[in-house]
Amino acid sequence: MPELFTYNFMVNALIASFLASIAAGVIGSYVVVKRIVFISGGISHSTYGGIGLGYLLGFNPILGAVGAALVTAGIVAKISRKKKQSEDMLIGIVWALGMALGIFFINLSEGYAPDLMSYLFGNILLVSNVDLVLMFILNIIVIGTVIIYYNKFQAVTFDEEFAKSVGLNTDRIYLLLLILIAITTVMLIKVVGIVLVIALISIPPAIAINYSKSLKQMMLISVILGLLFTIFGLFISYYLNLTSGASIIFISVVGYLFSYFLKK
Repeated sequence: MPELFTYNFMVNALIASFLASIAAGVIGSYVVVKRIVFISGGISHSTYGGIGLGYLLGFNPILGAVGAALVTAGIVAKISRKKKQSEDMLIGIVWALGMALGIFFINLSEGYAPDLMSYLFGNILLVSNVDLVLMFILNIIVIGTVIIYYNKFQAVTFDEEFAKSVGLNTDRIYLLLLILIAITTVMLIKVVGIVLVIALISIPPAIAINYSKSLKQMMLISVILGLLFTIFGLFISYYLNLTSGASIIFISVVGYLFSYFLKK
């Protein structure tokens, strides 16, 4: 076990696990309580269009993913609120459109995209120093915003009608929450991939909600569980030569099933 920490890529993977677990645990708690789990999956899949655009135009695909995620969050928030459209329908549309645009852009780009599968299914062992810096910055943005707007987010998450009745601009707060979800999904792409982001955001909070007496406690338990699942999945993928993203989600599901039967 100690010899693993002599490898730079393994150290980067552990740091990435820690950073990803913080954002996923905090934002995932809002997602689970407000029952908008599907939204994180829709936003994550829409980022494929931004990744494809990055390959086509020659810039960092993760920056393209950030842009696509933010645009998707804005579209969903505005249309679902102003036009009273079903969020599920909108998410389904942007989900499919993002994947289609990503494939379209990649087909138009020259050459071969060598790390394309890592964006789809994740490979935490390929996290670079630049990725860690970006994840750290995104974490600061997410945690800082949650600290500042904690009470408002809590009001909108638990009882939006009450929040509206006391004068809160629920549309603006909801948009800000979707932006944080977008940032978090991008942060998790390198860890578990676009396809599996929804699981890492939802499973730890889904377990934590059964053992928490407050939202803060739920967030703390979610962060700890996310870190445990990510590290165990990382070690399993290393020793058994398996895909890291799939290993992390497999451990998460096993943890959820264990928690379910334990609680029952």
